[in-house]
Amino acid sequence: MPDEPKTLDPAAPPLTTPTGTTVTAAHPAAPARPHGRGASPVLPAAAPGPRWTVALVTIGLVLAALNLRPAITSFGALLQDVSDGLHMSGSVAGVLTSVPPLCFAVFGITAPRLARRFGPTAVVCAGMAAIFAGLVLRPFATGTAGFLAASALALMGIAVSNVLMPVIVKRYFPDRVGSMTGLYSMALALGTSVAAAATVPMTDALGGDWRLGLGVWAALAALAVLPWIPLLRDRARDGAGGTGERTAAPAEAAAPPRVARSRTAWALGCFFGLQATGAYITMGWMPQIFRDAGVPASTAGVLLAVTMVMGVPLAFVIPRLATRMKNQGPIVVALGLCGLAGYTGLFFAPAAGAWVWAVLLGVSNCSFPLALTMIGMRSRTGAGVVRLSAFAQSVGYLISIPGPLLVGVLYQHSGGWGLPIALMGGLMVPQMIIGSLAGRDRTVEDEC
Repeated sequence: MPDEPKTLDPAAPPLTTPTGTTVTAAHPAAPARPHGRGASPVLPAAAPGPRWTVALVTIGLVLAALNLRPAITSFGALLQDVSDGLHMSGSVAGVLTSVPPLCFAVFGITAPRLARRFGPTAVVCAGMAAIFAGLVLRPFATGTAGFLAASALALMGIAVSNVLMPVIVKRYFPDRVGSMTGLYSMALALGTSVAAAATVPMTDALGGDWRLGLGVWAALAALAVLPWIPLLRDRARDGAGGTGERTAAPAEAAAPPRVARSRTAWALGCFFGLQATGAYITMGWMPQIFRDAGVPASTAGVLLAVTMVMGVPLAFVIPRLATRMKNQGPIVVALGLCGLAGYTGLFFAPAAGAWVWAVLLGVSNCSFPLALTMIGMRSRTGAGVVRLSAFAQSVGYLISIPGPLLVGVLYQHSGGWGLPIALMGGLMVPQMIIGSLAGRDRTVEDEC
């Protein structure tokens, strides 16, 4: 639990850089300024709060992150059962697999406005409640339309929470961006892998009813609502329209940056989209690739779980490493090369080296926590992080929508996996280039 920073003047708020360096201002109206193009920007820390608040936020972050993917991966695990139960056609079932990134793009862009109006903690609390409601209602759907509406409700909660998680970290842990981003990224990876691996066995244990297998995840969502409820009283501490910024200095009261004018923001959005494309292709198609190569179905499912679980330890390590580097480009390239090696192995020997390729692709998928960390580092203020997070994630998820569909089309028309895997590997090249541009030591405020 972080100690409260000491200041020279009791009236002067502590100032922190995105890399965690704490400095103090001689007067609240005269914050320190960065020197030089590559200097780390200075930004105001959130007002220190009671220890119970910090503990609740930490618990809330972990529980919220655990709930950001089970609604998706549990459905993927039971896709065939749900399709048969609701009499979906194959094309409709395929479209449903592209609904999550679409909802993330559409609903995620509303997060900044909601955060300004209600405060980020209140919006995350409402997001967890929406996930719970959607997961409770989804098993009662009698048709595709009802199932889609309930899923969209849950995905709406996931979308706004996706965007605001970096904001919560920046607001409550300005000097621990890397470690806290790693913590909730690790929890997110854990929720993803557990839901992928455990949904089918739990469904079988519950009598084979897919409705019960999907509905059981609502209990985890209900648990995630609880820690955020006491934090609703903390909204008074959310200055500057609920974004977590203190307005002690006139410079900090300026309007948030127009991130669409920033080249770094566009690079982050494209990098986020390319890594999301790879992640959704992996989650949706990797088991089928292994099965078509002669790997038993049960083993193919375990291989997917191995890929997902790789993110649990690495999602904690990579953000901490990233915040200690001025330029995150080398990490981007290292992860991209792992993905390129994994896809090359799938192309030439999918069954012979299946476990190695699963591990390599799991390492490559850790570009997601890296992208989240860079979002927190590429803006000076909480208000800027809100806008940058919404922009980068919305643009990114829009970019990722065609990927899984295109892989399916190429597979169907080419009659094999050679062309789709070549496409997956080829996408690693622009991901490394654009990610390196996004990882440069600069902020969107400088570019706007």
